[in-house]
Amino acid sequence: MQTHKRIEREHKTISKMIGLYCHAHHHTSQGSLCENCQFLLDYAHKRIDRCPFGWQKPTCTKCPVHCYKPDRREEIRQVMRYAGPRIILHHPILTLLHFLDGLKAPPAK
Repeated sequence: MQTHKRIEREHKTISKMIGLYCHAHHHTSQGSLCENCQFLLDYAHKRIDRCPFGWQKPTCTKCPVHCYKPDRREEIRQVMRYAGPRIILHHPILTLLHFLDGLKAPPAK
C-alpha cells in the first residue's frame, strides 16, 4: 500500500523538528539522534500512521483526538516549542506546506 503524500510530509516534518531539537539540546551530530529522541521519533511515526483521520488528519494543534500518552505529549510539545520557530529557516517549503495544512478545518470526531 502506498503512503499518501500528506502522511509522508507529516513524517518528514516531525523528523526534521526532532532533529533540530536533539542537535541543539543533546549536542548530537547533524543527522543523528540520541536514544531518547529516536524513541520519540519512532513513537511519533507510529501515531501518525495510526491516526484515525488518515491522510485527512489535521495538524496536531487542531486535532480533536489526543493520541499521545501524556508523558510523550509533553516531550513533543517541548520539541515543537523549540523547533517550530526555527524550522522555517532550515526547511521553509516544508514549513509553508505544514502551515497550509493547518488552515484546513479538522474533521469531526
